Amino acid sequence: MSTAAETVGRAGAAGWIKHPALQQLAWAIGGFSILMLLWGIGGYYIANNPSTQSFAAFGLMPTLKAIPYLLEAGKIQNAIYASAFRMGYGLSIAIAIGLPIGILVGRNKRFRELSNSPFQLLRMISPLSWTPLAVFVFATWNGSIIFLIAVASVWPVMYSTAAGLAKVDPAWFRVARNLGARPLHMLTRIIMPAITFDVLSGIRLALGVAWIVLVPAEYLGVTSGLGYAIQDARQTLSYDHLTAMVLTIGAIGYVLDTTLVMLIKHYSWHRGGA
Repeated sequence: MSTAAETVGRAGAAGWIKHPALQQLAWAIGGFSILMLLWGIGGYYIANNPSTQSFAAFGLMPTLKAIPYLLEAGKIQNAIYASAFRMGYGLSIAIAIGLPIGILVGRNKRFRELSNSPFQLLRMISPLSWTPLAVFVFATWNGSIIFLIAVASVWPVMYSTAAGLAKVDPAWFRVARNLGARPLHMLTRIIMPAITFDVLSGIRLALGVAWIVLVPAEYLGVTSGLGYAIQDARQTLSYDHLTAMVLTIGAIGYVLDTTLVMLIKHYSWHRGGA
């Protein structure tokens, strides 16, 4: 017969196992472990196949060995800093433009009907197809890349904001006006709290699009950034450095996306608990 202490211990352990955060962490670790295992197996067969031995540096172990070297040389840190500057600048411009226009689209029916067709036309243009125009207009490569990121990411922010505002009960605005609320009060007390979830969802989508555009945009003419590091590694046949930078891009993107998911859950009206 078990003692009371053993019973409490088992109950505590079961409680920890059932904790949602620990379960999510366990699934994440399991998924990453499977990915690393498949990568390792693929790298082993590439290294031991005479016809593919020249690509053995793409394997898991050469990649993991290259990361400390790149960190010690400061190449990863410098690439992250340059790309983060362009990414942050372009995304900030997209939010600064997309948020107010999205509010206008969601609140003003005439503006929404008038702007829908031209906005849809511009939205369907591939962001990278603006490259020749960007290079012609902007004096620096940084300016061109920031423009491409902003063009790519403004649409998710704009349309998510408009969709969120369309879901707000119009009675809220009537009550606020009857109580004497000014436009600034409507914006800060009703609109922004009501659409924060949708805005963050739009920023998450914009981040994903911008992160995809960033790397090929940095192939153009810059001498810094994650895209340039990949291009440089390819030209010097440093395949282990190439995969190390690709892994770095994936890791940073995963962290950014996870952070936004946490913010979205925090501001979700449907989350459980107080």
